[in-house]
Amino acid sequence: MRTTTRRRGAALAAALTLVAALGGCASGGTGAQATTGSCTNEIVHPDATQVTLWAWYPAVETIVDRFNQSHEDVQVCWTNAGQGADEYGKFSTAIEAGTGAPDVIQLESEILPTFTILDALVDLSEYGAGDMADQFTEGAWTDVSDGDAVYAVPVDGGPVGMLYRADIFEEHGVEPPTTWDEFAEAAQQLRDAGYDGYITNYATNGGAFNYALFAQAGWEPFTYDSARPDRIGIDVDTPEARKVLAYWKDLVDRGLVSTDDAFTSDYNTSLVDGTYAVYIAAAWGPGYLSGLSDADSGARWAAAPLPQWDPENPVAVNQGGSTLAVTSQARDKEAAATVAMELFGDMDTWKVGVEDAGLFPQWEPMLGSDWFRDREDPFFGGQRTNADVFLDAAAGYEGFTFSPFQVYAYDRQTQALYDMVEGDGDAADALATIQDSLVRYAEQQGFTVERGPGSTP
Repeated sequence: MRTTTRRRGAALAAALTLVAALGGCASGGTGAQATTGSCTNEIVHPDATQVTLWAWYPAVETIVDRFNQSHEDVQVCWTNAGQGADEYGKFSTAIEAGTGAPDVIQLESEILPTFTILDALVDLSEYGAGDMADQFTEGAWTDVSDGDAVYAVPVDGGPVGMLYRADIFEEHGVEPPTTWDEFAEAAQQLRDAGYDGYITNYATNGGAFNYALFAQAGWEPFTYDSARPDRIGIDVDTPEARKVLAYWKDLVDRGLVSTDDAFTSDYNTSLVDGTYAVYIAAAWGPGYLSGLSDADSGARWAAAPLPQWDPENPVAVNQGGSTLAVTSQARDKEAAATVAMELFGDMDTWKVGVEDAGLFPQWEPMLGSDWFRDREDPFFGGQRTNADVFLDAAAGYEGFTFSPFQVYAYDRQTQALYDMVEGDGDAADALATIQDSLVRYAEQQGFTVERGPGSTP
């Protein structure tokens, strides 16, 4: 018993250190001060129980106002504590201090295990969240639950598709690919036809992006059960991952794919100036892309399903997505659970989320609505991108297990992939390096590690 407690304590300390480091290296936060005592929205019913919320969703103030107008007993006091890493760093500081966390917090689904191991999140099944499972896509619910425990309520997701420059493909007489074999052929055909750009970019710093590519081939790197937080299965270096990474390394070596870091100014320019013919993107990608683009550029974009390894057995994957979780410091956990479960609980609110915030819902009533399915996207020439691409991708995603030290895992992957594309290493070397570093790190932090095929903690 003493050994298990010691290992758990080490794992908790490691998680805190990682999240604090993440916050420390992030760019400056946006929005209001990160305190639980100051609202940046109007409280409609001042005598009601107030629930503090940290969230960075676009249009969140409108969404909060709608909730406060429709709930007389509970009111949301919203603060933007920064986006992603900024918020996580502040949350980890509050966890370590034992005070200062909000009642409800927006968290990306991939970061949930990092905070569940810290006992920082409330199991919402105690407040009826388990009864909501049928309201969400299978993959989204898998990502927020562990057995009967529910650690967050899904909000938006990132089912992945292929956005491509229809004008570039047509100009060079190349058909848009539907499989990865065709994708490699199209890359060479574009080059042979005189296209001087790249079919796409392979970003070594794209943590979630690369996880999605690996997962499409059947990669399952971690086995983790929050009920046994001192044990983890790590199986990163697999035949599936080697196949995917070797594929991209070959395209890089042939000069058909660039290796720019994602989300830099140069990368953003290349997305819209014709340097890349394809943008492999989650459902939030069209909004990101259209925000960068010049309407008068003459570029014509279209959306298609993600290319497949086996078209007879298509696999859908997800990149990104967020949730609402109740923190263990919540003063009134039942009221906080109400906010987490009902903030995005009706069609009109979700229309705000879709139209004003660019969110892709994981809420089945919206996904099944004619309004959402038949929406035409002006940026894609009126194409119904939800119906054509993203609804099927969302329905097909089955969920993914992340590690409780995901920040470190992404960091090690980024370094190993960068070394591979910039040096003489190959896919096997890169994955072996990642595997060894993660096993070594987990053991140093006190985890019992199971490795190899079928690893189970």
